[in-house]
Amino acid sequence: MAKRQFKSESKRILDLMIGSIYTHREIFLRELISNASDAIDKLCYISLTDDKIGLTRDDFRIEIERDEEKRTLTVSDNGVGMTAEELEGNLGVIARSGSLKFKGELEQGGADADIDIIGQFGVGFYSAFMVAKKVTVVSRAYGSDSANVWESSGSDGYTVSPAERAGYGTDVIMELKDDADGEDGGENYSEFLDEHTLYSLIKKYSDYIRWPIIMEVTKSHRVEVPPGKDGKSSATWESRAEREAVNSRVPIWQRPKSEVPDEDCFKFFREQFGAERDPVSVVRVSAEGAAVSYKAMLFIPSKAPYGYFTREYEPGLRLYTSGVLIMERCDSLLPEYFRFVRGVVDSADLSLNISRETLQHDRQLKTIASNLEKKVRAELARLLEHEPEKYAGFYEAFGLQLKYGLLSDFGAHAENLKDLLLFYSRKAERPVTLAEYAKNMPEGQKYIYYACGSGIAALDKLPQAEPLRERGYDILYMTDDIDDFAARALGAFDGKELRSVTGGDLGLSGDEEKRELERTEAAHRELLDFVKESLGGKISEARLSGKLVSAPACLTAKGGVTLEMERYFSSIRAESPEPVRAERVLELNAAHRLFGTLKEAYGTDRERAAKYAELLYGQSVLTAGLQLDDAARFCEVVSELTA
Repeated sequence: MAKRQFKSESKRILDLMIGSIYTHREIFLRELISNASDAIDKLCYISLTDDKIGLTRDDFRIEIERDEEKRTLTVSDNGVGMTAEELEGNLGVIARSGSLKFKGELEQGGADADIDIIGQFGVGFYSAFMVAKKVTVVSRAYGSDSANVWESSGSDGYTVSPAERAGYGTDVIMELKDDADGEDGGENYSEFLDEHTLYSLIKKYSDYIRWPIIMEVTKSHRVEVPPGKDGKSSATWESRAEREAVNSRVPIWQRPKSEVPDEDCFKFFREQFGAERDPVSVVRVSAEGAAVSYKAMLFIPSKAPYGYFTREYEPGLRLYTSGVLIMERCDSLLPEYFRFVRGVVDSADLSLNISRETLQHDRQLKTIASNLEKKVRAELARLLEHEPEKYAGFYEAFGLQLKYGLLSDFGAHAENLKDLLLFYSRKAERPVTLAEYAKNMPEGQKYIYYACGSGIAALDKLPQAEPLRERGYDILYMTDDIDDFAARALGAFDGKELRSVTGGDLGLSGDEEKRELERTEAAHRELLDFVKESLGGKISEARLSGKLVSAPACLTAKGGVTLEMERYFSSIRAESPEPVRAERVLELNAAHRLFGTLKEAYGTDRERAAKYAELLYGQSVLTAGLQLDDAARFCEVVSELTA
């Protein structure tokens, strides 16, 4: 029989499709199984009005056969099949799809059938040529007494001729390419004849195809051994091949919520995502809309996976369409600050690209993503209010992620995240929300006060916090490196400004107190200028403090860079000639005895007064949790002044 050339397509186009459209050659099995599922869907739909078919839903199946000796892999179905003309039309013209035509006819007829057509592009079949040197298709169409065979070795053309097939349906027989040696191991096509490889691929991509996928699997069975001379019986194990359905068929997220308890969902999470612990919560979504309909099952983990806070970690949800895995990690379905969420999304309405490996455009995706973001946030808020212990465990693992989200996009997400944040309360001695802090503020307190540092014990001794403690004001202790940035990104909560204890004005002094401080500072201006000069550029200003009670001095900062920011950048920067430094301000307590000693020395011994300035500065640096520029020099000064 004369070989026919592919209509309307050249050898170059077919080579391009086989080599470039699909990024992973293992996809071929997903595509062929999806086509087989479509064929069964069509015949099943016809059976609704045609009782001559003689098959029930329980009779439909997809068969996988492998022959290691002949190096063939066969995917068979008992679906609608194809005539000779359809073989030529569907397989002889690349990118022409019988499934797409069938779907169009349904829509034109106004049919409302429970049927999802997966293969709408007509190119999935050709993925077989990524692994096969020859493809043979034997098909018998429903209503036909004869079958036909389509054969091709690739872009050199194809033949169509009469054949025999017992029942309706299609067999796709692939003669696999020869394995090739190479320095990197070469191309191994024999792996697609391996039972475990095929089983894994089916479970990965086609586990939720609605029809059973039957293949031969090896099972171990216990065999009783007859009693020996000693009269004792024993048993052994033997392996034998059995044909069975290997796919789950109905995904857990498609089943009604009433039929699937949380325990089953948690088990699914542990098995599918390799988690050691149950998640904190599961979010189930079933959405029907004009733009897109979908189902989702999302999990909020209780523990961060290994490498979570590294660049190598890949976030994203599993994306399915009609039960077929399209993307293992689709990172467009949730915002970055919810990257800890794992789960699946399944929709038949997604617009996919020609290879069905990625989305063609993102209109539907944006609709889904917007809704999922709201669902996750609402669930976190529910946990925070009704299951605070669970939320505390979640926050310990992922609170830092929420804070990073607060800073992303220049603070654009602060409104979404501010109610989910927790900070340690000095008075409550536990983490609290900003709402809880604001609710418990005493009358007369204008601001929300916070202090950033390396630990709660150190923060509890900050000299700047003394006037707040005396007034009974609470202080939020923030111990993550990012906290100062987060507090500044928030700016305010419920109309109440967030103010740093180690910042400038705490807003505690009245007008008369401020004027008195200004008068006192003016009276000591010459001494304050001397302190700044004697420290040789280590500070930008020396001033009298209106916040210190028992401590002699403290460091604050002015300008855009805080002391906490300086400490953070110092901890992460590589060697750099331009370290990030805050404009340091040394605040002195005029009521402290050391200030009197400094003042006395300034009048009698300027050199000794300069050492007192160094002492006060060094104490303030250490109290602020910063590093001394010259620790040896500071020890020397302390020794001289205390001798």
